[in-house]
Amino acid sequence: MIDIDKELIIKFQKGDMKSYNALVIRHLKNTIGFFYNITSNQMESEDLAQDVFIKLNKHLMKFNFQSKFTTYLYRVNMNTANTWFKRNRWRNILHLDQTVEKGEYDTLLETSWTRKELWNAVGKLPLKQRQVVMLRVAEELPYKEIGYVMGINFGTAKVHFHHAVNNLKGILK
Repeated sequence: MIDIDKELIIKFQKGDMKSYNALVIRHLKNTIGFFYNITSNQMESEDLAQDVFIKLNKHLMKFNFQSKFTTYLYRVNMNTANTWFKRNRWRNILHLDQTVEKGEYDTLLETSWTRKELWNAVGKLPLKQRQVVMLRVAEELPYKEIGYVMGINFGTAKVHFHHAVNNLKGILK
């Protein structure tokens, strides 16, 4: 089976920028989607995805193929999301970005607000629980792959998710 990502990375490591651009095009939509599931904001999602690909551009020369590129990309996405959670902690706590206009009732806005509340609560979880939730919910990965990405076993990933759900119930009450 041909690993297109591996071929593109090898070409990039040899100086071919077109192969890096092709790699970005292959993974941009999913990366933006990952962040949109967390932020519910298209511009913020695109900015975070841009941050990811800037980091990749700097560090991909040293990529040694000990894991699949997608696993590496998930890790970069998670680290970027964790930085976003930390950077926006006060805004999330104060809910400054969630003001609803008086007299207006919009179910789409309510759904967006509820989603934002959920991701704000996820931002308050311990790191391992937050990472499992991001991979399980935003990326829809199975526990086996979550374990592989995080360097933990399948059962531990399930336990972290279970604890995260219980903690989220407490936070959202």
